[in-house]
Amino acid sequence: MHETPWIVRYLWLIPALPFLAAGVSALLRQRHREWSAGLAIGAIASSTMLSFCALAASIKYAGHGHEVTRWMTEFTWFSYGTTALKMGFVLDPLTAAMVAMVSFVSMLIFIYSVGYMGHDKNFTRFFTFLSLFAGAMLGLVVANNLLLFFICWELVGLASYLLIGFWYHRPSAAAAAKKAFVTTKIGDLGFFAGLIWLYFATGTLQFYTPEHNGALEQAGALAKLPGLMGVTLAGTLALLIFCGAVGKSGQWPLHVWLPDAMEGPTPVSALIHAATMVAAGVFLVGRVYPLFEADTGHNALMVVTWIGAFTALMASTIAVAQNDIKRILAYSTVSQLGYMMMGLGVGGFVAGIFHLLTHAFFKALLFMGSGSVIHGCHDEQDIFKMGGVKKHMPVTFWTYLIGTLALAGIFPFAGFWSKDEILADAFRWGSKGPYVLATVAAFLTAFYMWRQVCLVFFGEYRGSKAHADHKGVGHEEAEGHHNESHAEPHESPAVMTLPLVVLAVFSAVVGFVGIPGEHNWIHHFLAPGHESHGVNWLVAGLSTLVALAGIGIGHLLYGVKPLAADEPDPLKAKLGKLRDFLRDKWYWDEIYEATVVRATNVAGIAVDLFDRLLDGLTVCCGFLTRGLSQINYRFDEWAINLGFDGGCGTVRVVGWTLAALQNGRVQAYLRLVAVAAAALAAWFFLI
Repeated sequence: MHETPWIVRYLWLIPALPFLAAGVSALLRQRHREWSAGLAIGAIASSTMLSFCALAASIKYAGHGHEVTRWMTEFTWFSYGTTALKMGFVLDPLTAAMVAMVSFVSMLIFIYSVGYMGHDKNFTRFFTFLSLFAGAMLGLVVANNLLLFFICWELVGLASYLLIGFWYHRPSAAAAAKKAFVTTKIGDLGFFAGLIWLYFATGTLQFYTPEHNGALEQAGALAKLPGLMGVTLAGTLALLIFCGAVGKSGQWPLHVWLPDAMEGPTPVSALIHAATMVAAGVFLVGRVYPLFEADTGHNALMVVTWIGAFTALMASTIAVAQNDIKRILAYSTVSQLGYMMMGLGVGGFVAGIFHLLTHAFFKALLFMGSGSVIHGCHDEQDIFKMGGVKKHMPVTFWTYLIGTLALAGIFPFAGFWSKDEILADAFRWGSKGPYVLATVAAFLTAFYMWRQVCLVFFGEYRGSKAHADHKGVGHEEAEGHHNESHAEPHESPAVMTLPLVVLAVFSAVVGFVGIPGEHNWIHHFLAPGHESHGVNWLVAGLSTLVALAGIGIGHLLYGVKPLAADEPDPLKAKLGKLRDFLRDKWYWDEIYEATVVRATNVAGIAVDLFDRLLDGLTVCCGFLTRGLSQINYRFDEWAINLGFDGGCGTVRVVGWTLAALQNGRVQAYLRLVAVAAAALAAWFFLI
C-alpha cells in the first residue's frame, strides 16, 4: 500500500474555496466589483494549485502495478439508530485528471469574464454564481459518495439555472433557464431512483471503501441478481443512473435544453459546455463504469453506444444549417458529447474520458473566441453579418483557427488523438453502425466549423454598425460589455485574449499524452493493466480524409468566393427543404410541444378539473353537514326539549313553589292562613 499523500487530507478544500468565495461575494454590494472578481479568481486559482498537487500525487504512483492507486477519506455525516451515513472524498487517476482540468479551465474563464462582463451592472452577482458553479462541479468530481455526488449534481443544476437566466429581464433567457432546469430534472428522476435502489441493494453509497465493500466494488455481485426487463441488476442500476447523464450531458432525447442555454452570457456558455455541467454527465458514466462493465451481456453499454452515436450525428446535421455563432458551437458540443458517450459505450473508457479532457480545452477556446468576436463585432452573433474579422482581430482569429482544427480532428491537434481513439474503439466493436454514424458526424463537424470560419473571418465585413438592440436569435445582451458604435470590428482587450492564447496552446499539444501504442501515457494513467491498442492506420487515415473533405467542401462553398452582404446561404439552394428541416432542429421542439407539452397541459387541466370537482364535493358535503346539524338542532330543541325537557321544567317549577310554602316559619304560615281566609270571605261575599 502506498503512503497517503498530504493532499488527500485537503481534497475538501478544492470545492470549499469557491463555495466560500460565493458566500462572501453574495454579501458584497454591487459596487464592490473588484472584491468580487478578486475573491472568485483567487479562490479558483487556489483550487487549481491544489488540483495540480492532486494530479502530481496521482501521477507519482501511476503505472505502479496493474491496479488503480486510490486514496479515500471518510467522515460520518449523521447516524440513525445503529447505522451511520458516511461521506468522503476520493483521489484516483480519474478524479485527478478531471479536477485539474475543471479548475484550470474554469480559472481561465473567470479571468476572461472580467473583460467580457466588465460593464455589466450585475458584475458582482455574476461572479457569485460563477463561484457557486465551479464549487459544485469540483465537489462532484472529488466525491466518494453517490449521495454527496447527487447533492453537488443538483447544485450544478441550480447554478446553471441562475447563470443561463442571468439576464432574467429577457423573456428568452428566463425561458431558457426554466427549460434547462426542467429538462435535466427529468433525467435526475431516473438518477435518484437508481441511487435509492443502489443503497438498498448494497447497503452503502460509498463508491470505494478501505474494506473493499463500496457500492462499485460490489458490482460483480449485483450482476448476478435480476433487474428489469431481463437486464441484470447492475445493468438496471447503471441505466437508471445514466438517465441523469442523458439530461446533464444533452443526449437525445433530453438534448433540447443545451442550445437554448446560449441565452446566458458567453463565459457561461464556455463554462457549461467545456468544463462543468455537460462534462458532469460523461464523468458520471465514467465514475460508475464498473456497474456497466459488470452487466452480463453489456446491454447497458449498448444503450449508451447507440444513444451517443445517434446524438453525435443528429446534432452535427443541425449545426450545419445554423447562423448563430454560439448556437453552432452549442450543437457541436451536443455532438461531441455523443462521441464521448459512444466511446464509453463501446468499451473505450480511456478514449471517452480522454476526449472529455481534450474537448474541454478547445471547446472553451471556441466559445470564448466566439465571445471575443461578438464583443469585437458590437454584439452581433449572426455569422452572415460578420466577415473580414481576421484582419481586425488577429489574435482571436489564430486562436479560433487552432480550436477549429482541434475540433475537426486535424493532425496533430488534440481532437485528432482523442476522437480517433474513439473511432478506433468503435471500429473494433461488434456492430459497425456506430462507427459509420460517428464518421459521418466527423465529416459534418469539419464542414460546419470551416463554414463558420469562412463566414466570420474571411472576405469583407458585412456589418455596418453596432446593434445594441439586435433581435437575432440568442444574441448577447448589450449590457454585458461595452457597446461602441465603430463601423469595423476591433480586437478584444488582453484580459480576454490571453486566456485564448493559453487554451490554444493546450488545444495544440495536450493530445500528445494520448498517442496510441505501448507508451500511451493517458491509457496507462487512467487504466493501468489494461491493453493499449496501437494506431489503427485505416481508421486514422479515413477520419483524416473525411475531415479534410469537410473542410474542402466548406471552403469551396464559402471560402473561394466570400459572400457579399445580404447574399443568401448557398446551402439554401443546394439542400432546399432539407436545409429548412435542419435549420429548424429536426422539429424536436415542435414535436415535444405537440406531444409532451400538450399532454402535460391536458394532464394539468384534468388535474385542475379533478381538483375543482373535489373542492365542489367538499363544499357540498359542508353544506349538507351544516344542514343536517341545523335540522338535528331544531328537532332536538322543539320536539325533544318542549316535550320531555318542558315537562321536567314544569315539575321543577311546581316543586320550587311547594317548597317555598314549606319553609318552617310560623309567621309565614299565619300570614298564608290570613290571606286564604280573606280570599274565602271575599269569594263567599261575591257569591
